[in-house]
Amino acid sequence: MQNVDRIETEPQETGRWREFNSWIERNFNYECYITYLSGCYSCKWEAKQKEPRRPLCCCSLIDQLFYPWLIAAFCLTVLLLFVWIESSNEYNGFNWVVFLGTGVWFFWSLVLLSLFWILAIYTSFLLALGLLLCWEGRELSLHWCHKVLILLVVGICSFFFWLLFTYWKERWLTIGLSLQVFAPYIHLGSISMMVMVAWPVAFYVIHLEGEAKIRRYKITSNERRRNKMCNMITKLRALQVAVVLPFFLILLCLYVVPWGNHSPCIQEKDKLGPKPSFFGHRGAPMLGPENTMMSFEKAVEEGAFGLESDVQISYDKVPFLMHDYNLRRTTNIMEVLPNASLRNPTVFYWDFLSTLNAGRWFSHSWIRPFYHMKPLSEADREKASKQKIPKLMELLKLAQREKKLVIFDLNAPPPRHPARYSYIHLVVSEILDSQIEQHLIAWLPGSERDYIKDRAPGFQHVGTFYTLEELAKQNITRINVDYKRLYYNGLREYKAANISINLYIINEPWLFSLAWCSRIQSVTTDNIQVLNKINHPYYFMTPNFYILMWILLDCASAVFIVAIFYFHWWRESQSEKVLKGISSYAGKVRGLMDSHLFIPTHCLRIQGFPLMFLTRVQGV
Repeated sequence: MQNVDRIETEPQETGRWREFNSWIERNFNYECYITYLSGCYSCKWEAKQKEPRRPLCCCSLIDQLFYPWLIAAFCLTVLLLFVWIESSNEYNGFNWVVFLGTGVWFFWSLVLLSLFWILAIYTSFLLALGLLLCWEGRELSLHWCHKVLILLVVGICSFFFWLLFTYWKERWLTIGLSLQVFAPYIHLGSISMMVMVAWPVAFYVIHLEGEAKIRRYKITSNERRRNKMCNMITKLRALQVAVVLPFFLILLCLYVVPWGNHSPCIQEKDKLGPKPSFFGHRGAPMLGPENTMMSFEKAVEEGAFGLESDVQISYDKVPFLMHDYNLRRTTNIMEVLPNASLRNPTVFYWDFLSTLNAGRWFSHSWIRPFYHMKPLSEADREKASKQKIPKLMELLKLAQREKKLVIFDLNAPPPRHPARYSYIHLVVSEILDSQIEQHLIAWLPGSERDYIKDRAPGFQHVGTFYTLEELAKQNITRINVDYKRLYYNGLREYKAANISINLYIINEPWLFSLAWCSRIQSVTTDNIQVLNKINHPYYFMTPNFYILMWILLDCASAVFIVAIFYFHWWRESQSEKVLKGISSYAGKVRGLMDSHLFIPTHCLRIQGFPLMFLTRVQGV
C-alpha cells in the first residue's frame, strides 16, 4: 500500500515570461545582465543567479516610499530641461545679466544647459534601471548614494523653478509661445509614441492576467491558502487597472486635444501675411562688434529695414552709442584705465571715449558674444579690431545714405551730469544737424513728446505697450514691444486698430516663424543673417492638412493598439490551453498515485512548459 505524505507545487515562469527570458538568454549573458542592473541601481555587484520570477516587486518600505521621489526627480529634470531649451532665444541676455554680477563673460547659459542635460540623463537612467528590475521581478534597493543624489537633484530643480517663478516669470510665456508652434507636432508625435508604449503595456497587462489565472487554478480547499490566493489575485487586478487606465486616459486625451488646439502656424496659405522686416539690434552683432559702424554696415548689407541702437551722453554733451552701464565688456578700458572700468560711460569726456578700442574683444577673444556665430574672415577680423565707439552722428549719416530707419533707446544721464535735464534737446538737435530725413527717425523715448512734435514734426513716434486709448491720444501708429507680449491673443486688438507692431528681440527661426504667421510687421534681431534667408515660415501647415493627419493617425493608432492587445491576448490564450492540458494530465497523475499504481519523481514538461515538481513521496 502506498501513502503519499505531501505533494508540493512550486510556481514557475509562465510561457510569456519564459519566452522573453529565453530571448535574453540567447542574446545576452543573463547573469551579467541582472548583475549589471543590480550593480548600477544598488551598487551590489555580486553575480545574480536566475531565480523564479515574482509577479510583484518585493522591496523594503523605504525603497517603496523613495521610488516616487525618483519619478518626481525625473519629471522635474525633464521639465526644467525643456524650459531651458525653449528659452534659447534669451541665452545672450542671460549671459549678460550674469556678467553684470560676476564681471566674467562666458556662455553661462550653455553651462546650465549641460547641467540640466546631465541631471535628466541621470534620473532617466535610474528610472529605466528600476523599471527593468521590476520587469525581472527583482528587489528594488537603491543605494544610499543614489538616494542622496536624487534628493539633491530635487533640491536643485526646485531652486531653479523658484528662481523662474520669482525673478523670471515671463519665461513661462516663451514656453506658451513654443507650444503654439510645436503643439501640432508634439500631438502627432505623442500618438505615435503611445503606439510604441502599447506593446510593453499590453505585454505586462496580459501577463498579469495569466498570473491571475494560474493562481485561480491553484486555489485548494485549504481556507487559509484560498484567502491568500484571492488576495494576490485582487492585487494583480488592481495592478492591471493601475497600468491600463492611465494609458487609455492619456490616449483619449490625445485623440481629442486638437479640438482645443490653437496655433497661428495652422492657417490657409492665402491668409499668410508678408514677411516681417528687420531692425538690426545694435547693428549685426554676430557679424561685427555691437554698436560699432562695422556692425551697422553689416546690417545694411544683410538687408535690414532699420537700425537699432542705444544712445548715451558724454560728460561734455556728445551723444554716442553704448549699451552697457560700464565699459568693461565692449572696450579695452581694463588695459587703459582699469581703476575706472566700473564707472558709468557718461562720466567720461568724449576725447577719452574716442580713444578706446571697441572691437578687439570681438575679433580676438576666444569667447564670442554668441556661441553659434560663424568665424570671422581675416579681413573682417582686421576691420573689427580697429573699431571705435561711434557718435550718434555717424549712425545718422549712414542711415541717411542708405535710407534706413533709425530707432534707439535713450538713457538718461546720472544725477549731477551737465546734460541731466537737457539730454533730449541735445539728441534732437544732433538729429536735426545731421540733415537726415525726419521720417527715417522712429522716436521711441516717451519723455517730452510734445516738444518733439513741435521741434521735429516729421519724426515717426513709436510707443511701447500702451493702451489703445493712449496710442490714439498721442497719434502713435507703431509700437515696439517684447516678443513675449505676443502670447496675449497675438496682440490681436492692436492689429485690429491698424497699429504696426515691432517685436524685440527675436533670434530663433521658430520664433520668427511664429511672428510671421501672426502677421507682425517687423522684428528686432541679432541674427539677421539667418532670419533674412527664411523664405517661408517654419512649421507652417494648412488646417485641412492637419485635420487629415489627425484623423489618419488617430485611426491608424487605434487599429495598431487593438491589434497589439489582441496579439498578446492570443499568445496568452495559447499558453492557457497548454496549462489546462497540463492540469488535466496532472489530475490523472494524482489519481494514479492515489491508486498506488504510479509514483512520479521527475519534473513534468509538455512543450517545454514547466508545471510542478513532486517531492517527498514516501513508501508503502
